[in-house]
Amino acid sequence: MNEDSRLNEWFVPKFGSLKFRAFVGLLFLPYTGMCVSFTIIGAMLSSTIQWDRVAAIALIYGLALGVSAHAADNLGSKKNKPWGRYFSAMQLWLLIILSLAIAYSIGIYYIIFHVPLLVVVAALEGFFVFAYNFELFKGVLHNDLGFVFSWGALPVLGGYIMQTNGVGTLPIIMSVCAALVSYMHIRISRPYKELRRKRLNERRAKRLEVYLKLISLGTIAAAFAAIFLRVIF
Repeated sequence: MNEDSRLNEWFVPKFGSLKFRAFVGLLFLPYTGMCVSFTIIGAMLSSTIQWDRVAAIALIYGLALGVSAHAADNLGSKKNKPWGRYFSAMQLWLLIILSLAIAYSIGIYYIIFHVPLLVVVAALEGFFVFAYNFELFKGVLHNDLGFVFSWGALPVLGGYIMQTNGVGTLPIIMSVCAALVSYMHIRISRPYKELRRKRLNERRAKRLEVYLKLISLGTIAAAFAAIFLRVIF
């Protein structure tokens, strides 16, 4: 199976032009949805909810991870990533710069006027966008620990800080839970991609795909459930 086989992934639409389908594939929407869901779950831990901040932090992470980090991964990875072949380096850089500019513009507004502590999360996540995806420092941060910290634990804390400008025991515990969920995801995702790429043991690949769907869609469902509970109670 060649690299084009990733266009047949379950999260890639079967309609539209090749470039449109590749762009949707580049976004890894179910996995980006996991990260955004972590921010929402973190926000729902606050005693009071300011919904504009929930939307803002979700949009920030949707842009920073869904667009910027995934575009950067296709540019910076030493492995041959399939999605980058459909876009020029200039197009990928434009995606990185524009989405980060919008995300940080929103973040800076809230940092200045409402939640100054968010600057810590913003600085760390900005660092990981480049250090992880461009494999800086000889790739020392491009590993499972870097992944689960930046796109599992930190989003939960970011969501909570966006509401409270503080950190507590419960959000820290929940951030550890999110890190464990992210760890399960990345540990399953790597062999799954390899099996699909080489067309090896397709039965096992299908089984791993089911696990990935359960983890990603289950996390998204948990975020909706958390919102529902906060609305009715």
